Amino acid sequence: MCGILGTVNIEFNKTILDLLEHRGPDDWGIEVVEIGKNKIYFGHRRLSILDLSPLGHQPMEFENFVIVYNGEVYNFKEIRN
Repeated sequence: MCGILGTVNIEFNKTILDLLEHRGPDDWGIEVVEIGKNKIYFGHRRLSILDLSPLGHQPMEFENFVIVYNGEVYNFKEIRN
């Protein structure tokens, strides 16, 4: 099971995220989103089960959206169709 960490206006780095390494030893990522004077920090430790490629790296970004979630999409083939 992956590890997720999020804060608002409380900065963190990989050292803090390493506390969750037992939840996801395969990859890690941090994204910071600024909204006005606020900073939102998203952190993720990845446990790769189905998708072993770097395409599953999180936090994921698309246009002005950022997502961090726990788990893998097991019905991705049906959704893709």
